[in-house]
Amino acid sequence: MAAEFNQAPIIRYINVSKAFGALSVCSDFNLEIYRGESLCIIGPSGIGKTVTIKMLIGLLDPDQGEIWFDGTNVAAFVHDEDFLTIRKRVAMVFQGSALFDSMTVFENVAYPLREQFQLSEEELTDKVQEKLAWVGLPNAGEKMPSELSGGMKKRIGLARAIATDPEVILYDEPTAGLDPINTVRITDLIIALQERMHCTSIVVTHDIPSATRLSDRAAFLYGGKVMAIGQMDELAQSDNRFVRGFLAGDPNLADEV
Repeated sequence: MAAEFNQAPIIRYINVSKAFGALSVCSDFNLEIYRGESLCIIGPSGIGKTVTIKMLIGLLDPDQGEIWFDGTNVAAFVHDEDFLTIRKRVAMVFQGSALFDSMTVFENVAYPLREQFQLSEEELTDKVQEKLAWVGLPNAGEKMPSELSGGMKKRIGLARAIATDPEVILYDEPTAGLDPINTVRITDLIIALQERMHCTSIVVTHDIPSATRLSDRAAFLYGGKVMAIGQMDELAQSDNRFVRGFLAGDPNLADEV
């Protein structure tokens, strides 16, 4: 994918820092994301990729800095309730799908609709069935999560995230643990939803082939900062040997920092 973005960014991280005890995962982190963009956040394990997206919706608090969403500094929020409006517009697809084991697939997808909107049962049913059809599982509503394969759970988690028609979708390692066929299926689905919903997508991933297919730009994180940003083919030709080594799968990349 490729696109030009000339408008002001919808999301801005400005000098954001976050640490867990002595472990610093973000240090003066800066990033701008544009409306309608598909941006991948890539880099080695354990360097704070998922932390960055969780801070946007208040699942984690930054220690310092500003995080702006459509003109509002969410880093200044004090109470969890302050994020309710943001969470109506920004949805997250969790790495482990995070389905409620005691609920049917239908009720899992319906959950955010019941929490955030006042819909009739007919309206709610129509919404759930629409989203299940979008992820290719129109007849899965009565199943329990325990009856689903790993790939199906990923798709139901995605259906639940898009149930509210969010403006921004955050994906945390959407292809982790999947076989090659399901990896392609989920990647295709993310691309299709991007085109159908005209949403902004932020994808945290280690899957370089998927990132290459679905991203307009990619931000390479290391040392708590964005080390490089651009289209994937640009990063593959980066002047930074560490970035090039990571994308090429060089086992000696650690020596290039």
